[in-house]
Amino acid sequence: MDINHLRVLVTLVSLACFAAIVVWAYSRSRNFSAAAALPFAEGEESAAPLSGQGVRNE
Repeated sequence: MDINHLRVLVTLVSLACFAAIVVWAYSRSRNFSAAAALPFAEGEESAAPLSGQGVRNE
């Protein structure tokens, strides 16, 4: 097995992984609607900055 066979194998494995991720992402069994709406949700927890962000110690 020379280096070109290894390169072809890595390329094919990468293509298969990419195709699997695309199929998983576009499958109808996944519902990303609730996760997509999270940045627009209003409430106490969304208004507070994360720890350390936006705080300046001078």
